[in-house]
Amino acid sequence: MIRMKLEDVASVQQLQFDIANRKLTVFHQGGSDLLESRIHSLDLDSTLLEMVESDESISENSADKTQRKILWLVLIINFTFFIAEMLYGWLASSMGLIADSLDMLADSIVYGLSLIAVGAVVSRKKHIAKMSGYFQMVLAGLGLLEVIRRFLGFEAIPIFQTMMIVSALALIANGASLFLIQKNRSDDVHMQASMMFTSNDIIINAGVILAGVLVYFTESNLPDLIVGSLIFLIVIRGAIRILKLAK
Repeated sequence: MIRMKLEDVASVQQLQFDIANRKLTVFHQGGSDLLESRIHSLDLDSTLLEMVESDESISENSADKTQRKILWLVLIINFTFFIAEMLYGWLASSMGLIADSLDMLADSIVYGLSLIAVGAVVSRKKHIAKMSGYFQMVLAGLGLLEVIRRFLGFEAIPIFQTMMIVSALALIANGASLFLIQKNRSDDVHMQASMMFTSNDIIINAGVILAGVLVYFTESNLPDLIVGSLIFLIVIRGAIRILKLAK
């Protein structure tokens, strides 16, 4: 999000991210007013820590092919399980699986904005972000409405076996993705972000599996609806942040 906000600022020469400590170093020429206003517009609770003048020359880091291959692989995994979980979630009447599929789609969109749109003009990237954000909002909103309808109605209990099996496969796939990312041991911002996304996906996969277990023991669809609602809200929150890029 920050890269896209600052991409058309000619004075910016390089960005160095320290995600763990929530710090960004911007190498630029001239004043910082425009940079600060762009970053503040993302509502990330940002604060300027210090400004330091330097005579050192800045050279752009070339994209590492190995990292890009890993990111492409993670994108493919996420998009594949978006389709699989959406399909089996519908067949199993599981809102948890459907919601998890949208979370996978959200991650795929983020990776796509980082990789597919490289080299595209800023206006095109913002257009892609805008369409992606609205698409996620609509799907997640419809999902929440369906949760409310099922909560008020007398819907069939989800097929817990399908919930658990598909979520377990997704968990294994995300675990493999996390292993590849960690094995790379890169400080690159895309790799750090990918590790965070994938870790969150593993937690969500475990949540859907737990919901399947509770559906079995309680013989109720409430655990599935609760987990589904929480994931839909996470997707909506992410979509709102993506939409800020289009401003």
